Amino acid sequence: MATSCSNKVRQAQLFNGTTLDGWYAYVQGEKHEDASTIFNVMDSMIRLNGERPGYLMSKQLYSNFELTLDYKWNTEPKYERGKGNKNSGVMYQVPVRADKLWPEGIQYQIKEGATGDFVLLDSVTLEVRGERNLPGKSVVIPRLSENERTVGEWNQLVIKSYKGKCSQYLNGKLVNEGIASSSLSGRILLQYEGSPIDFRRLIIRKL
Repeated sequence: MATSCSNKVRQAQLFNGTTLDGWYAYVQGEKHEDASTIFNVMDSMIRLNGERPGYLMSKQLYSNFELTLDYKWNTEPKYERGKGNKNSGVMYQVPVRADKLWPEGIQYQIKEGATGDFVLLDSVTLEVRGERNLPGKSVVIPRLSENERTVGEWNQLVIKSYKGKCSQYLNGKLVNEGIASSSLSGRILLQYEGSPIDFRRLIIRKL
């Protein structure tokens, strides 16, 4: 399947600020082509919240790209859930296979105290700092440093994926990097793991 970023169109919005066109939702065994039945858009933000964990999945595949987006934890009392560390993530290079929690791919971990970690799911491998991980269901490779802002403030996340090299940035700082990824292309996924979170300004650029 071709990617949505052609040589002629090198940059595209993944979110138009008003609808969830181009995405579908999945929660606990249920796929929803109309993602707005599960998650909503408000004030030019994608708002992930609710009782059940799940995700938004892009309908297009991408390879050799730079993805930029903003996120912040939603601390409004009516949405707040749980007392543990807030937890979410952005996955990339997710192949077209049956939906499940959580699918194959590379996760940019968004979590209090761990934002920037690689989480390699369903046997994906990556060489990080001279070592290649053994395939596993969920393999965590810690970030180089912490750079997340105070809960409730916007953060900028950047993912660069180019010919097997994966670089993850947080608020302008490189926080993790690996090479020779076993996964080179796929879809983009925004996770909801029970911690209300908002996303905005999703831009993808072909490298």
